[in-house]
Amino acid sequence: MNKTKVLQVWMGILLCSVNGLLGLALDCSDRDPTGARCSISVEKLLDRAIQHAELIYRISDEARTLFEEMFIPFSISTHQGHGGNSCTSNLVHVPTSTIEIQQISDKWLLHSILILVQFWINPLADLQDSLDMYDNAPSSLLSKTRWMSTKLMNLKQGVLVLMTKMLDEGSLELENNESVTRHIVAPAKAEHMLRDYMVLSCFKKDAHKMETFLKLLRCRQTDKLSCSLF
Repeated sequence: MNKTKVLQVWMGILLCSVNGLLGLALDCSDRDPTGARCSISVEKLLDRAIQHAELIYRISDEARTLFEEMFIPFSISTHQGHGGNSCTSNLVHVPTSTIEIQQISDKWLLHSILILVQFWINPLADLQDSLDMYDNAPSSLLSKTRWMSTKLMNLKQGVLVLMTKMLDEGSLELENNESVTRHIVAPAKAEHMLRDYMVLSCFKKDAHKMETFLKLLRCRQTDKLSCSLF
């Protein structure tokens, strides 16, 4: 086996292991003679991505609740609700009617999911750095936020694989990131902890959007007209 073929085999192994979805290697059932390509169905990729998004949303809810119980007075948490209007509500438009849901494309769904994922990578990393400086942050909260940061990167990998298989596209960079970041920053006079609480609250909302869009995308693979966000 010459050097070129050896390199192709190793590249195939790396591609087939795409660490992203639930930490599981992709099942490679169809290979070319060099072993450089692997194949997995879109349905299976979507199932794994959905499982991943469901876990991210669940852990985000647990982390937010734990932070609220530890650091946020009841009066403030009640006023803030689930993030209020301070979240990135305009980052990705959510269809509100059955007709609109039927008209949006698979491309729009995948791009919207990727935009949400890419947007939250840096804020979650900043949140982790912030929580590491707390004197009394419980280890369970730190581990949950660290887990979310890692798994969000993995979900990004999975969405990129789906875009390659479904749209024949690669990466999509989020534009004007600084202009939307301000939506998750608390007012200047607000406490540092309230800002972190808002980040957790807003991430929970957008994590639910990721999960919902992925489920809609999977539904559309079988019967587009019967699919709904509600």
